[in-house]
Amino acid sequence: MSDENRKPLGVILAGGQATRMGGGDKGLLQIGGQSLLSHVVDRLSPQVDGLALNANGDPERFSDLTLPVLPDSIEGFAGPLAGVLAGLDWAADQGADSIVTAAADTPFFPRDLVARLQEAAAGQVHPLVLATTPRTGDEALKSGGGRRVNRHPTFGLWPVALRDDLRAALTDGLRKVVLWTDKHDGREALFQADPFDPFFNVNTPDDLDRARTLLEQV
Repeated sequence: MSDENRKPLGVILAGGQATRMGGGDKGLLQIGGQSLLSHVVDRLSPQVDGLALNANGDPERFSDLTLPVLPDSIEGFAGPLAGVLAGLDWAADQGADSIVTAAADTPFFPRDLVARLQEAAAGQVHPLVLATTPRTGDEALKSGGGRRVNRHPTFGLWPVALRDDLRAALTDGLRKVVLWTDKHDGREALFQADPFDPFFNVNTPDDLDRARTLLEQV
Protein backbone atom coordinates (compact mmCIF):
# COMPACT_ATOMS: atom_id res chain seq x y z
CA MET A 1 0.00 0.00 0.00
CA SER A 2 1.38 3.43 -0.95
CA ASP A 3 1.95 6.12 1.68
CA GLU A 4 -0.87 8.18 0.14
CA ASN A 5 -3.37 5.32 0.60
CA ARG A 6 -2.23 4.11 4.02
CA LYS A 7 -4.76 4.76 6.74
CA PRO A 8 -3.68 7.47 9.18
CA LEU A 9 -4.35 7.46 12.90
CA GLY A 10 -7.48 9.24 14.10
CA VAL A 11 -7.81 11.82 16.87
CA ILE A 12 -11.16 13.06 18.20
CA LEU A 13 -10.94 16.64 19.46
CA ALA A 14 -12.87 17.11 22.71
CA GLY A 15 -10.73 19.70 24.43
CA GLY A 16 -13.16 22.65 24.22
CA GLN A 17 -14.98 24.26 27.13
CA ALA A 18 -18.55 23.99 25.74
CA THR A 19 -19.52 27.43 27.09
CA ARG A 20 -22.71 27.68 24.97
CA MET A 21 -23.92 24.39 26.44
CA GLY A 22 -23.27 25.60 29.98
CA GLY A 23 -19.91 23.86 30.30
CA GLY A 24 -19.09 20.18 30.64
CA ASP A 25 -18.43 17.65 27.89
CA LYS A 26 -20.61 18.09 24.83
CA GLY A 27 -19.41 14.75 23.55
CA LEU A 28 -21.17 12.97 26.42
CA LEU A 29 -24.59 14.35 25.49
CA GLN A 30 -26.97 11.70 24.19
CA ILE A 31 -28.74 11.31 20.87
CA GLY A 32 -30.39 8.09 19.78
CA GLY A 33 -29.45 6.33 23.00
CA GLN A 34 -25.72 6.91 22.77
CA SER A 35 -23.32 9.77 23.29
CA LEU A 36 -22.20 12.15 20.55
CA LEU A 37 -18.70 10.81 21.13
CA SER A 38 -19.83 7.25 20.51
CA HIS A 39 -21.37 8.32 17.21
CA VAL A 40 -18.07 9.98 16.24
CA VAL A 41 -16.09 6.87 17.24
CA ASP A 42 -18.41 4.68 15.16
CA ARG A 43 -17.87 6.87 12.08
CA LEU A 44 -14.14 7.46 12.40
CA SER A 45 -12.77 4.14 13.65
CA PRO A 46 -13.34 2.20 10.38
CA GLN A 47 -11.47 4.92 8.48
CA VAL A 48 -8.26 4.92 10.53
CA ASP A 49 -5.62 2.55 11.86
CA GLY A 50 -6.03 3.58 15.49
CA LEU A 51 -7.95 6.12 17.51
CA ALA A 52 -7.31 8.46 20.44
CA LEU A 53 -9.25 11.21 22.21
CA ASN A 54 -7.88 14.67 22.90
CA ALA A 55 -9.44 15.93 26.14
CA ASN A 56 -8.37 17.82 29.24
CA GLY A 57 -9.24 17.08 32.85
CA ASP A 58 -9.94 13.71 34.43
CA PRO A 59 -9.64 11.03 31.70
CA GLU A 60 -11.72 8.55 33.71
CA ARG A 61 -14.94 10.18 32.51
CA PHE A 62 -14.21 8.65 29.10
CA SER A 63 -13.24 5.21 30.40
CA ASP A 64 -16.13 3.46 28.65
CA LEU A 65 -14.60 4.36 25.27
CA THR A 66 -11.36 2.47 26.04
CA LEU A 67 -9.36 5.01 24.03
CA PRO A 68 -6.06 6.71 24.88
CA VAL A 69 -6.87 10.18 26.25
CA LEU A 70 -4.40 12.88 25.20
CA PRO A 71 -4.38 16.18 27.13
CA ASP A 72 -3.17 19.42 25.55
CA SER A 73 0.53 20.08 26.07
CA ILE A 74 -0.05 23.84 25.59
CA GLU A 75 -1.67 25.46 28.63
CA GLY A 76 -4.64 27.80 28.67
CA PHE A 77 -7.13 26.17 26.25
CA ALA A 78 -5.20 27.09 23.13
CA GLY A 79 -7.93 25.85 20.80
CA PRO A 80 -8.11 22.98 18.33
CA LEU A 81 -4.51 23.34 17.19
CA ALA A 82 -3.39 22.31 20.68
CA GLY A 83 -5.43 19.13 20.26
CA VAL A 84 -3.90 18.56 16.85
CA LEU A 85 -0.44 18.89 18.38
CA ALA A 86 -1.29 16.39 21.12
CA GLY A 87 -2.47 13.99 18.43
CA LEU A 88 0.66 14.48 16.34
CA ASP A 89 2.91 13.80 19.32
CA TRP A 90 0.95 10.61 20.07
CA ALA A 91 1.13 9.55 16.43
CA ALA A 92 4.89 10.12 16.38
CA ASP A 93 5.23 7.73 19.31
CA GLN A 94 3.23 5.17 17.29
CA GLY A 95 5.51 5.57 14.27
CA ALA A 96 2.72 7.07 12.15
CA ASP A 97 3.14 9.70 9.45
CA SER A 98 -0.18 11.51 9.78
CA ILE A 99 -3.43 11.89 11.66
CA VAL A 100 -6.99 12.81 10.76
CA THR A 101 -8.94 14.82 13.30
CA ALA A 102 -12.69 14.99 13.92
CA ALA A 103 -14.69 17.05 16.40
CA ALA A 104 -16.38 15.29 19.31
CA ASP A 105 -19.64 17.20 18.80
CA THR A 106 -20.13 16.48 15.07
CA PRO A 107 -21.89 13.12 14.77
CA PHE A 108 -22.75 13.12 11.04
CA PHE A 109 -19.44 13.80 9.28
CA PRO A 110 -18.79 11.84 6.06
CA ARG A 111 -17.99 8.16 6.20
CA ASP A 112 -15.43 8.76 3.42
CA LEU A 113 -13.79 11.69 5.23
CA VAL A 114 -10.33 10.13 5.39
CA ALA A 115 -10.29 8.86 1.82
CA ARG A 116 -11.34 12.25 0.47
CA LEU A 117 -8.77 14.13 2.55
CA GLN A 118 -6.04 11.78 1.37
CA GLU A 119 -7.16 12.15 -2.23
CA ALA A 120 -6.88 15.94 -1.94
CA ALA A 121 -3.37 15.58 -0.47
CA ALA A 122 -1.99 13.60 -3.43
CA GLY A 123 1.49 14.82 -4.29
CA GLN A 124 2.02 16.93 -1.17
CA VAL A 125 5.33 16.41 0.59
CA HIS A 126 3.58 17.00 3.91
CA PRO A 127 -0.13 16.11 3.55
CA LEU A 128 -2.17 18.94 5.05
CA VAL A 129 -5.84 19.24 4.09
CA LEU A 130 -8.94 20.78 5.69
CA ALA A 131 -12.53 19.73 4.99
CA THR A 132 -14.79 22.36 3.39
CA THR A 133 -18.42 22.73 2.35
CA PRO A 134 -19.97 25.23 -0.12
CA ARG A 135 -21.36 28.49 1.20
CA THR A 136 -25.01 28.86 0.36
CA GLY A 137 -27.79 31.42 0.82
CA ASP A 138 -27.06 34.13 3.37
CA GLU A 139 -23.54 32.83 3.94
CA ALA A 140 -22.66 33.37 0.28
CA LEU A 141 -24.13 36.88 0.31
CA LYS A 142 -22.23 37.84 3.46
CA SER A 143 -18.94 36.69 1.92
CA GLY A 144 -19.19 39.60 -0.52
CA GLY A 145 -17.72 37.62 -3.37
CA GLY A 146 -14.88 36.32 -1.20
CA ARG A 147 -14.38 32.71 -0.18
CA ARG A 148 -17.08 30.42 -1.56
CA VAL A 149 -16.54 27.65 0.97
CA ASN A 150 -16.65 27.17 4.72
CA ARG A 151 -13.52 25.59 6.13
CA HIS A 152 -13.97 23.13 8.99
CA PRO A 153 -10.67 23.38 10.87
CA THR A 154 -11.37 20.54 13.30
CA PHE A 155 -11.64 18.11 10.38
CA GLY A 156 -8.30 17.73 8.70
CA LEU A 157 -5.36 15.61 7.65
CA TRP A 158 -2.17 16.62 9.48
CA PRO A 159 1.48 15.58 8.97
CA VAL A 160 3.57 14.39 11.89
CA ALA A 161 6.61 15.94 10.19
CA LEU A 162 5.34 19.47 10.98
CA ARG A 163 4.57 18.91 14.66
CA ASP A 164 7.58 20.86 15.95
CA ASP A 165 6.71 23.78 13.67
CA LEU A 166 3.17 23.71 15.07
CA ARG A 167 4.50 23.56 18.63
CA ALA A 168 6.63 26.64 18.02
CA ALA A 169 3.69 28.51 16.46
CA LEU A 170 1.43 27.72 19.42
CA THR A 171 4.12 28.74 21.88
CA ASP A 172 4.36 32.05 20.01
CA GLY A 173 0.62 32.59 20.49
CA LEU A 174 -0.91 31.36 17.22
CA ARG A 175 -4.48 30.15 17.71
CA LYS A 176 -6.19 30.42 14.30
CA VAL A 177 -5.99 27.13 12.44
CA VAL A 178 -6.13 28.49 8.90
CA LEU A 179 -3.23 30.89 9.48
CA TRP A 180 -1.01 27.89 10.11
CA THR A 181 -2.41 25.67 7.35
CA ASP A 182 -2.18 28.48 4.78
CA LYS A 183 1.44 29.09 5.76
CA HIS A 184 2.22 25.47 4.87
CA ASP A 185 0.24 25.46 1.59
CA GLY A 186 -2.62 23.48 3.06
CA ARG A 187 -5.24 22.24 0.66
CA GLU A 188 -9.00 21.77 0.87
CA ALA A 189 -11.33 18.82 0.27
CA LEU A 190 -14.85 19.86 -0.74
CA PHE A 191 -17.82 17.94 0.66
CA GLN A 192 -21.41 18.61 -0.37
CA ALA A 193 -23.88 19.99 2.17
CA ASP A 194 -27.05 18.38 0.83
CA PRO A 195 -29.50 17.59 2.40
CA PHE A 196 -27.61 19.13 5.34
CA ASP A 197 -24.07 20.11 6.27
CA PRO A 198 -22.35 16.89 7.37
CA PHE A 199 -20.10 18.97 9.63
CA PHE A 200 -23.05 20.32 11.61
CA ASN A 201 -21.95 20.44 15.24
CA VAL A 202 -23.78 20.68 18.54
CA ASN A 203 -23.10 24.00 20.24
CA THR A 204 -26.45 24.82 21.89
CA PRO A 205 -29.48 23.00 23.31
CA ASP A 206 -31.34 23.80 20.07
CA ASP A 207 -28.51 22.15 18.11
CA LEU A 208 -28.90 19.06 20.26
CA ASP A 209 -32.60 18.90 19.40
CA ARG A 210 -31.75 19.27 15.72
CA ALA A 211 -29.17 16.50 15.97
CA ARG A 212 -31.79 14.17 17.37
CA THR A 213 -34.01 14.97 14.38
CA LEU A 214 -31.19 14.56 11.85
CA LEU A 215 -30.29 11.18 13.29
CA GLU A 216 -33.48 9.85 11.76
CA GLN A 217 -32.27 10.90 8.28
CA VAL A 218 -28.84 9.23 8.26
